[in-house]
Amino acid sequence: MLAKDFVKPAAKPAATYALHDQHADESVAAGIDPYDDPEKAQIFNVKWAEEGFLPIFLVVTNDSDQPISLSGMQAQLMTSHRDKLSAATNDELYRRLSRVNASGPKYPLPFPRTKVKGAVGKKALDEMDAAQFTAKAVEPHSTQAGFVFFDVTGISSPLAGARFYLTGLRDARGGELLYFEIPFRRD
Repeated sequence: MLAKDFVKPAAKPAATYALHDQHADESVAAGIDPYDDPEKAQIFNVKWAEEGFLPIFLVVTNDSDQPISLSGMQAQLMTSHRDKLSAATNDELYRRLSRVNASGPKYPLPFPRTKVKGAVGKKALDEMDAAQFTAKAVEPHSTQAGFVFFDVTGISSPLAGARFYLTGLRDARGGELLYFEIPFRRD
């Protein structure tokens, strides 16, 4: 079923991506690359589109002389219909992939019940861990990258007219950087 090992794409400087926002005064840039077509999605073993998720490769480049903290970072996708979608958490991804459902009779008391069906395979778990954007900081003159996943179940064209927002990045003194706003456009 899951044959190959997942290999995360090599990150280039954020400003080199077609979809990016560069803050020259803060010397930080954010770039994104949506993996919304079947050809690009082949790098994954998990069929994220079939699971209702849109993977977006997020790249943050710090060209300043101070580290940038990402511990409070939040990624958000705003559709053209003003739906605000937050990046899925690890638990949300796991829950969708496992399709957890209890079998057998239901009891009103909290007795140990029957087995819970649904588990995520080791390869899928490894892929989730390897793919996700997990960096907590970007060191001076370096780049961090990974995937953020958005639950787009029931949204026919999530990227048409959408905007990507990135907030919560902080400089070495703890001051919040200006938010990043990246409109989706196809060149």
